Amino acid sequence: MTRQLFFAPFVFVICTFGIIYASLTTIQQIDLKKIIAYSSVGHMAVVCIGIFSNVSQSILGSILLMVSHGIVSGALFLCIGILYERYNTRLIKYYAGLLTTKPLFSTFFTLFTMANIGMPGTNSFIGEFLIILGCFLFNS
Repeated sequence: MTRQLFFAPFVFVICTFGIIYASLTTIQQIDLKKIIAYSSVGHMAVVCIGIFSNVSQSILGSILLMVSHGIVSGALFLCIGILYERYNTRLIKYYAGLLTTKPLFSTFFTLFTMANIGMPGTNSFIGEFLIILGCFLFNS
């Protein structure tokens, strides 16, 4: 038995706690930059689970999720940078009515946010689905 397969259950438990902790911490944030950063920690824990399951579907899903996460998080940080340059704050409560003032920007921001949370039809969803499928194959 290889070391990777020996330590896989331990890594699964640690990553699961990491996902839960990062998600609960993300929910409590009011700064948009911190929200993206903490959600990134949760996504990378999912990637780690996919890599340690040592199944081709989950490894492919991990690669897809890493690429998708890089694009989507970069786009979200760009959007937050644009908002910060305009309003000099990153706090969520000051962005009420953003749809009426910047409808095109709000559309792209919403699209990237939905891709970040893994909405069906996005690459993040496909990557996470493949990781979960690989984990089921690993544990069966």
